[in-house]
Amino acid sequence: MAITDDIRKAATDPTPLYFLAGTADLAVQQAKKVPGLVEQIRTEAPARIDTVKSIDPNTVQEKASARAKEAQENLQTKVTEFINSLDTDLKKLGESAQDFALRGVGVAAEYAVKARETYEKVAEHGELTVRTWRGEAAEEIEDFAIAVEPNAEPGEIKTQPKPVVVADATPAKKAPAKKAPAARKPAAKKTTPPAK
Repeated sequence: MAITDDIRKAATDPTPLYFLAGTADLAVQQAKKVPGLVEQIRTEAPARIDTVKSIDPNTVQEKASARAKEAQENLQTKVTEFINSLDTDLKKLGESAQDFALRGVGVAAEYAVKARETYEKVAEHGELTVRTWRGEAAEEIEDFAIAVEPNAEPGEIKTQPKPVVVADATPAKKAPAKKAPAARKPAAKKTTPPAK
């Protein structure tokens, strides 16, 4: 049952959970940076607003139209170069298409490998994060235990002693095993050949 084995393996694999934990931890780390960025924007905003207010709209419009004309000319030259460079030979076009397809497959495989590596790195980070969380939970439980039992030292485990059972040195005699009577087979009848 390969399917059930695959399902069982997928259900017991903790890697996706570690990936989620790692993603959450990385998101928290990035969220901690937000207040600094907000403060930076808050300090830079008045200077930028003054710069925008002091710009003449006519000069901006002239620069934009000049850039648009330049971009249009560049686009036209690129398109004409591309059309002129197209090879009309269908065989060469087919080879080029096949080459592009193979390159595409190679690039897709490379991205798949990179995605898998990134997934594994985030899962490892998540595993470390989970271990850290578990360690912190253990410390909190230890603090709680100290509060409940103030005389106990951290890390000390108190257990009640279990009663010790001493085995008798002489083994008990076993009753002889009774054998079941063998089943008897009915005796085979002898047949005598008829007399002539």
